[in-house]
Amino acid sequence: MKFSGKNVLVTGGSKGIGAQICRVLASFNLKVWINYRSNPDIADALAEEIRSNGGEAAVIKFDASNEEEFINAINVIIQSDGELSYLVNNAGITNDKLALRMKLEDFTSVIDANLTSAFIGSREALKVMSKKRFGAVVNIASIVGEMGNAGQVNYSASKGGMIAMSKSFAKEGASRNVRFNCITPGFIETDMTNKLSDDIKKSYTDAVALKRFGSTTDVANGVAFLLSDYSSYITGDVLKINGGLYM
Repeated sequence: MKFSGKNVLVTGGSKGIGAQICRVLASFNLKVWINYRSNPDIADALAEEIRSNGGEAAVIKFDASNEEEFINAINVIIQSDGELSYLVNNAGITNDKLALRMKLEDFTSVIDANLTSAFIGSREALKVMSKKRFGAVVNIASIVGEMGNAGQVNYSASKGGMIAMSKSFAKEGASRNVRFNCITPGFIETDMTNKLSDDIKKSYTDAVALKRFGSTTDVANGVAFLLSDYSSYITGDVLKINGGLYM
């Protein structure tokens, strides 16, 4: 794939889907800024892995839901590299429980971590990318933001909001040649899904048209495409990576 930019910031990039996004983007010769919030050892190990494979990586600590910290981090990147070409808003949390038992704090904490963080990042990215009339943002939403899910009123609201927000950012960024798109992963193989029993895994995969979980690489490849020049005429769109679970 071809990229006209030179660097990318991935929030929540030290583990899981975020880490694989960092690996794949680094393989395309982008300098990857790996964001973490609380565990420097994991982030440093990932950066070293990327460097040992010939890529370029840097580690940056901040809480993506904290406006001041996010802004300061982007300033650090610009001071270092002279630009921010791409942003992947991947940071997020879950706090699942039935709505009848969900406290307001349970709801707002997930909204702040998932949606507010993506808003701050998208807004600041639009500011800095507009100066060069170039850039792209990918927001990692979720299939539950499209179809809902019992026990995830807070999470589905945050991810559904992210989809709608990205479309609005796309309209505002288009005249400045800054693109905004979303990815909505379905069931993806992670440390969490690997702990599920075989019976539960089967019940999940039976609902998927392709009859299997996706991989973190499937998601990372989708991110790479939406950031690359290959998708230069795509903005405000949602790429479903769910194996046909929701069409």
